[in-house]
Amino acid sequence: MTTGLERLRELKALGRLEAEYDRVAPLLAELTDDPGTSAAADLPRAGRLLAGLDRAAVLAAHPGTPVVTVAVTGQSTVAQLVDPLTAELARHGLLLHPVLGDHGAYLHDLTSEQGLFHGLGADLSLCLLDAETVFSEVPLPWDVAALSRAADDVLERLTGLAAEHARLAGTADGTGGTLVLNTLPLLRRHTHQLVDHRSRAQLGSVWREFNAALLRLTERFPGLAVIDLDPLIAETGPVSDPRLAGYAKAQYTAPLLAAYAREAAHLARSLRGMTKKCLVLDLDDTLWDGILGDAGADGIAAAGTLRGEAFGAFQRTVKQLGSQGVLLAVSSKNDAEPVLAVLRDHPDMVLRETDFVQVNANWRPKDGNVADIADRLGIGLDSLVLADDSPAERAQVRHGAPQVSVVPLDDEPALHVTRLLADGWFDTPRLTDEDRARTGQYRVERERRELREGSGSHAEFLRELKVGVELSAPLGHEFARLAQLTQRTNQFNLTGLRLAQADLEARAADPRQLVLAARATDRFGDNGLVGAVLGHRAADGLHLDNIWLSCRVLARGIEQGCVAVLLERAREAGLAAVHARYRPTAKNHRVRDFYPSLGFEEVSEEVEEELGEDGNGAGVLLRHDLRTVPPVPEHLTIDARIERLDEHDPNDEHDPNDGHDGLGGDRR
Repeated sequence: MTTGLERLRELKALGRLEAEYDRVAPLLAELTDDPGTSAAADLPRAGRLLAGLDRAAVLAAHPGTPVVTVAVTGQSTVAQLVDPLTAELARHGLLLHPVLGDHGAYLHDLTSEQGLFHGLGADLSLCLLDAETVFSEVPLPWDVAALSRAADDVLERLTGLAAEHARLAGTADGTGGTLVLNTLPLLRRHTHQLVDHRSRAQLGSVWREFNAALLRLTERFPGLAVIDLDPLIAETGPVSDPRLAGYAKAQYTAPLLAAYAREAAHLARSLRGMTKKCLVLDLDDTLWDGILGDAGADGIAAAGTLRGEAFGAFQRTVKQLGSQGVLLAVSSKNDAEPVLAVLRDHPDMVLRETDFVQVNANWRPKDGNVADIADRLGIGLDSLVLADDSPAERAQVRHGAPQVSVVPLDDEPALHVTRLLADGWFDTPRLTDEDRARTGQYRVERERRELREGSGSHAEFLRELKVGVELSAPLGHEFARLAQLTQRTNQFNLTGLRLAQADLEARAADPRQLVLAARATDRFGDNGLVGAVLGHRAADGLHLDNIWLSCRVLARGIEQGCVAVLLERAREAGLAAVHARYRPTAKNHRVRDFYPSLGFEEVSEEVEEELGEDGNGAGVLLRHDLRTVPPVPEHLTIDARIERLDEHDPNDEHDPNDGHDGLGGDRR
């Protein structure tokens, strides 16, 4: 049987790899979907093939392919990172544009106006550090005190680097994106240069304190991520090969670099709004040991036996994910009543019926079942991850619902947890209170659905729902959720723009910019922060740079109400007009007519070169002359506090986006 890697080689030999780049992700998925394959070796080989691609040719054939620009620098040689990073991004349909820095010149690369990355606008800036980052600063001979002083100096330098990156990220010509550092592994060839055990213990303490302080920098700098190498080393084995470290200054082994590349790709994916929302679980031999239909409730186990304990560990991991906002659902070939009885009463179960937002236990095809789950939750198929032990069921879903990501399980339950967590499908830069409350919100959504189904019309449903909206500047603790909303929202994202927390905080601090958060409630409870508006004042009026709205609350009039209020306030402030833009992406076509439906008229078409990375063709610029302002929908109550519209001088000729792309200089 021809493997995915072999087919990639065939495409390469035929000169078809660029033209058929849309086949790359499914072929790479084959390397990891089967637990028995040698993906650890094959993925970097595939990355080597893909690293030689002509990016321009790929984009000519597939113009919607997202490109991730990654700046790579560090203490030592970093070129070996390109192949595994290329493969890991390609697995998720992303095309890598790597820019490699100079050997050992990471400070200059990242902060100097003459540095290689100045003005690059990188999505990620990977600064790969190693033990030599500290030991190169230590005099010879050295002791623990000298090492401690060197570690303090390096930490101060890295803190300054993070601060400078945060400053530059808010400028038009800065590096942008997210800066990624990593903890430093301490090797035996370092510790055993000290001959007494007491000094070795002190050295270990100093080193761990340094790494802990490095990890804590993420609390101060939202645009910083620090990858902890310890868990990766525990799974991949040796940190370095002494020969490569000595001769080539390559401080890390290929397996460790591959693991690092996977973590970096997960981060890039989450920043692109590609974080998955729902884990769909099979039951028999996935969530518990045994076949419920054959053995009955007494014949299945998730505790009490060797295999049962492994399933129990899997359930505990799933429950932990659910506590952090991952929606849990069931798709199982079983009768519904026995399944619900087990979830309610079986003594082995860690997961209960209340942990799931949807339980589909029936005999319908699994691809149809996962589609039904997505429809009932109001999310896209590409927001689902299926964990299933059956190769046939997985194949059916890959064929019938290819947007769904698949976690391949088999008959070894002790590996279920490892395989579930391997791809970081639910990774997110920041966890918010809204995330933790998400399962409860979706359970309440079922009550809303029942109200909708029992109402005579959609208008009647909206009147009975009693929607209330608060629109105002974000509170300090809301910026993390606001950033997450911009990164994860795809359907109602009118330009495809995604922003980091630091970007939003910088814009909110600028009196010329308008940053608003929309919070919603209804008769069933609090929906939390569900929308955001980004704009700025200029001499010709108010510019709406983008609007985001969570898919959970679409079609409730919230989006129309917020814009109606903004138009009315702009008219009251004496502004000449309100300007807006729409840029098509792969997923926002349904809101193409949103602005025109509210009285905006198209005034020009944007040139394609101005489009952001998610652009899928030329966008349009629109204008509302404020002569006739649409009313707020009758069923909606809005409490709007938009003081900044009145604070700025409308005659100010300075456009805060001069020299930028109209979105404050951020093209992500």
